[in-house]
Amino acid sequence: MQLDILTPEHKVYNGNVYGIQLPGIEGSFEILENHAPMIATLGKGKMKIIKDKNTAEMYEISGGFVEVLDNKASVLIESAVALD
Repeated sequence: MQLDILTPEHKVYNGNVYGIQLPGIEGSFEILENHAPMIATLGKGKMKIIKDKNTAEMYEISGGFVEVLDNKASVLIESAVALD
């Protein structure tokens, strides 16, 4: 699945991934390859980019939106801080 993550200041991530876990306003959820089209509001919390089954990156985000369409996820967020 193609993933683009943008803040107003910079591009956080662009590339192919296995999936992504996001903090929705009513709880966390996960998007994997071939997910149904959707638009969701994101809350403050942890975002996990799952590059493959053994590699992931974690970020603390402060809210935004995600759109999924045609096996591409676009995440627009206010800010992202990488976690170790």
